[in-house]
Amino acid sequence: MSNHAARYGSSASPPPARTSRQPIHADPEFHSISSSFRRFGITATALSVGSFLSYVLLSSFAPGMMNERLTGHLTLGLALGLAQFAVMGLTAFLYVRHMRENIDPVVRRLRARMEEQETERRQVPAGRRFGAW
Repeated sequence: MSNHAARYGSSASPPPARTSRQPIHADPEFHSISSSFRRFGITATALSVGSFLSYVLLSSFAPGMMNERLTGHLTLGLALGLAQFAVMGLTAFLYVRHMRENIDPVVRRLRARMEEQETERRQVPAGRRFGAW
């Protein structure tokens, strides 16, 4: 299998289980959080940018509709413009919640496992102790 296929996931087989000498990037849990993070990021970005782009396009190509009064001095365009703040706030809230519920627990497990392996690696076997110069 080529390096490109291994890096970009074009192989059908799952990555091997992580041993003490393999990097964290080979761990299946690392792949799961990477794909989850990427999937959420793409979705959130597409919805946020799509919302803003639709507002700009409506402002440019449908000014009559955007100038319709809803109540008092509030027009549809102003309401949709203010809704952009709500969209960004909702996106930020969902991002924090996604990280806290889906990504952070896995990261803590991986970090603990890595620290444990690092501690095991640093321990010198009893017969291999050497004095300092």
